[in-house]
Amino acid sequence: MKNSRMSIQDIVITGLCTAIIVIMAQISIPMPLGVPMTMQTFAITLTGIILGARLGALSSFIYVLLGAVGVPVFAGFSGGAQILVGPTGGFLWSFPVMAFFVGLGAEKYHKTKLQFVFWLVVGTVLNYVIGVALFCVVTKSPVITGITACVLPFIPTAIIKAVLASVIGLAMKERLVRTVWN
Repeated sequence: MKNSRMSIQDIVITGLCTAIIVIMAQISIPMPLGVPMTMQTFAITLTGIILGARLGALSSFIYVLLGAVGVPVFAGFSGGAQILVGPTGGFLWSFPVMAFFVGLGAEKYHKTKLQFVFWLVVGTVLNYVIGVALFCVVTKSPVITGITACVLPFIPTAIIKAVLASVIGLAMKERLVRTVWN
């Protein structure tokens, strides 16, 4: 995983993580202001931790690309470019960025918990910033409405998902490093 070329193991685990994102996207709870609560951010965080910055971003990008070309991988088995320019499109666009920063923290700082948490928060904040920005542009809403619809209801579950993804992801990464990426 250290060199610039992808090994067969890298390709397989990247594909598996993309599949996990697709599956977790289907766990979705509709919310009143149109932004559903999904398990996508859990999967993106998990992917970033397991794969690291480069492959985590690639896996997330493949997910977005699949959805963009119409494969029904987004929440509610939806797909198509129109979703990427809709009210929730910014969150989808942010996934590779989020995975990159979470992965960066997992690669470089997984033994220094405070620094790891910092990069996890950076990835999550970027997810919200990009998501809220496009939501506000598309819906012609003020930023406070975007924050109310897209951030405030999700903070408690975002914390829970980040903690769970960190615990599971760091354990999985350690196991993969010992068995696959040795």
